[in-house]
Amino acid sequence: MSKSKSSSQSTGHTPDPAASADKVAGTRAGNGKAASPRVIKKYPNRRLYDTDTSSYITLTEVKQLVMDSTDFVVRDAKTNEDLTRSIMLQIILEEETGGAPMFTEAVLGNIIRFYGNAMQSFMGMYLEKNVQSFMDLQLKMSEQSKALTPEAWAQFINAQSPTMQGMMGSYVEQSKTVFTQMQEQMQKQSEQMLAALGLKR
Repeated sequence: MSKSKSSSQSTGHTPDPAASADKVAGTRAGNGKAASPRVIKKYPNRRLYDTDTSSYITLTEVKQLVMDSTDFVVRDAKTNEDLTRSIMLQIILEEETGGAPMFTEAVLGNIIRFYGNAMQSFMGMYLEKNVQSFMDLQLKMSEQSKALTPEAWAQFINAQSPTMQGMMGSYVEQSKTVFTQMQEQMQKQSEQMLAALGLKR
């Protein structure tokens, strides 16, 4: 304990995680400036260190940050390389190998086949925008259901519910719009490529 106290006195760092977190939160909220992303460092021993709480955290706790929509970045403690995507993929892998996977083998196979394909960038854009549209739909459903009784909720999620039909119709229209935009972008890029090759009529 004495060693810990002397270390904290010499560096001026408080060992209290709660106090440290409050201090960071206060700094982020001040002056109306955009908050910096929460930094998590990954060490060679694969341990993850949360610089906001000055403590090691588990992958499950990182997943909770994602669930809470907390802005964070994972960096290699030595090279400062951004490892956020690899950590998120690790979380997905653990979820997929758990009890309730989201993707079937067929879906995973189709996604894999797009890597290296000329359509890869378009597929990524299409998936991203559709997932965002679905998240918006989920948010609307959540807001609508807050004041509902169990019976009313059962009626709400029924496919014949006018409200549900309206929401799903909106989602389908957004999906169509995204697909149309993707087609237009593909057509435009094709025309530019043909023009560059002198093949455009």
